[in-house]
Formats: sequence, C-alpha cells, structure tokens
Amino acid sequence: MDATRVILRHDESTTVLDALLASSSGAEVGAEALVARADAGEVVDIDGRPVALDAPSRRNVAVFFYRDLPVETPIPFDLEILYDDENLVVVDKPHFLATMPRGRHVTQTALVRLRRELGNDALAPVHRLDRLTAGVLVFTRRPAVRAAYQELFAARRVYKEYRAHSDATADEDLRDGIRVANRIEKRAGDLRAHVVDGPVNAISTITRTDDGFRLVPETGRTHQLRMHMAGLGAPIVDDPLYPDVRPELAELPDHGDFSRPLQLVASALRFTDPITGADRSFESRRR
Repeated sequence: MDATRVILRHDESTTVLDALLASSSGAEVGAEALVARADAGEVVDIDGRPVALDAPSRRNVAVFFYRDLPVETPIPFDLEILYDDENLVVVDKPHFLATMPRGRHVTQTALVRLRRELGNDALAPVHRLDRLTAGVLVFTRRPAVRAAYQELFAARRVYKEYRAHSDATADEDLRDGIRVANRIEKRAGDLRAHVVDGPVNAISTITRTDDGFRLVPETGRTHQLRMHMAGLGAPIVDDPLYPDVRPELAELPDHGDFSRPLQLVASALRFTDPITGADRSFESRRR
C-alpha cells in the first residue's frame, strides 16, 4: 500500500499538525497518532525528510504518512485477470471491491490484491470504477508507460460500454437510444453527486435492450451513469444512493451480506494501444 499523501491547504498562520487534521485523511488518523508517527520520523515531505508538526504550514505542500490498516470485511469474490503483458494487466473487478485504497477500504481493493498476487508494487490503475460497479478495469505494470494509457482516458479515446438493470418500466422510445447531457458536481462530504446549472460535463447515451440497458458514457463524472438512469425514471436495481439514499442497503456488505450488488457492470472497453498500436478489446464475464 502506498503512503497517504495530504496536500496542505493552509498558510503559515496554521501549524502542519492543524493543517493535516483539517484533511479527511489526517482527521481519520487523529492528532495523537500523527504525533507518534512524527516522533518516529514517519511523517515526511516529498523528498523523504521528516516534517515537524509544530512548523508553520505551507500551502500546496505535500506531506506523506502511513495509516494503520482498518478492520475490513473480506470481499468473497475473485479478481479475474482477463489480460496480462509487459505493459498492462486487465481485470474483471467484482462488485463491492474498491479500485484502490481510500478511507476504510485498503486491503480489500483491486490494487492491493493485484500487487500482492503479482508481486509488483509498481502496478497502478489507469482509470477507476466505483466500489459498487463491477467489470473491466485496466492497470499498468510499470511507471514508464502509465502516462500514455492515462492520456487515452483523459482524451476520451477509449470506448466504454456498461450493462445495467432497472425494475422501472422505461419509455419504449429508449430502444432508439437517448443522449443525456447535463452538469454533475460532487462535493466533499456529500455521498451523492448532484445535477447543477452550468456548462455540460456529463454525457451518456442510454439504450433499452431486450435484457436491460446499454449505457455508453462520453465523459466520466462520479456516479454519472447512476444519476442519468435515475433521472430517466429507471434507477439501477439496488442502487443505495439514487434516486433516494437507502442506508440499510448500503450497510449490508459491512455485515457480510453481498446478496444485493448494484446491477451495473463495465461490460466492454476498446482502444488502440498507444505503445504497440494494436487494437485492444476487453469484455467482462460478469452479469
């Protein structure tokens, strides 16, 4: 697991300790634990030099430290490898497994599992899938090629297709496909994203099929497909956030109940490999 990085957002009027505690990662660790880590020389700057917590904070400076591992509920599903070469590892991520460590999900993440399985600490995800979304997920094996693959996603040169199921009876016009375009923003501390006024930043094409829905996103905003489906009156089966928050459903995995996954799968991914020039096409086997 990589060290936690916190970008200080306070100036010299605040100490490094207070600036760390103002961040979600620092607050999670707590003042006492941060002091103990600093005393042991385990709170460092980008060059690995120990940082004094009583020193003045400097805005936009990165500070690094390791967190204690939380107690996690094991995710009882395999992380299937679909493809593996000298540059890429492509997996079929199960529902409930986060892409990479965040908050209380650390060891039960695709990144940590894959690094352990392959013995490669240089592995890194090229993009992300929500913890509740299953499907095709791409990692790079070495830092030298990472930027080339990340640029594919940033420049929208990757075709992505999802499958979803809804209990709602959506308009039959959706069989011809509908393009949803709006502005989505998600603020820190809010579980849900929201549609707001402003320039469009979230675009999806949604088509009803004989066995559910095909979703093709042009952009990749947080919870975009889930929000667009709910906005059409066809919320995805077992979505704990949209259109309404359902805490009882969201808490089931924490108690070892994995019987109601979000019915959303990243089913297909296609692109031209920026290193080899080969056409790449990957499909999920999950349903």
